[in-house]
Amino acid sequence: MHAVTLYGIPNCDTVKKARTWLTEQGVEHRFHDFKKDGLTSALAREWLEEVGAATLINRRGTTWRMLAKIEQLKADDPKAVVGLLVKLPALIKRPVMEIAGTQAHETLVGFDAEVYAELFA
Repeated sequence: MHAVTLYGIPNCDTVKKARTWLTEQGVEHRFHDFKKDGLTSALAREWLEEVGAATLINRRGTTWRMLAKIEQLKADDPKAVVGLLVKLPALIKRPVMEIAGTQAHETLVGFDAEVYAELFA
């Protein structure tokens, strides 16, 4: 049995697709809304260690483009990037899915139906 938590913003199209897929496949999951529930420094740090900033930060999104250059530079600073993500979780590529099972813990960024299907086969 897996404990699945999906993190994101409810009006994000990719998050909607992931939530719909999980529901249609009967995968029980909990949704963590960044806007309502926030993001802790510990969780941001954990994700950065697991997947890296290049995977976690959405440098093509509106939030990134609206940042001042000095703020964008924080994304490359291991000490500053955690604070940036906690302050602006919309910078995170969505959704982030954590799967905790009996043998492993896995963190996935983004939605790919084929990858999800392999995980929950």
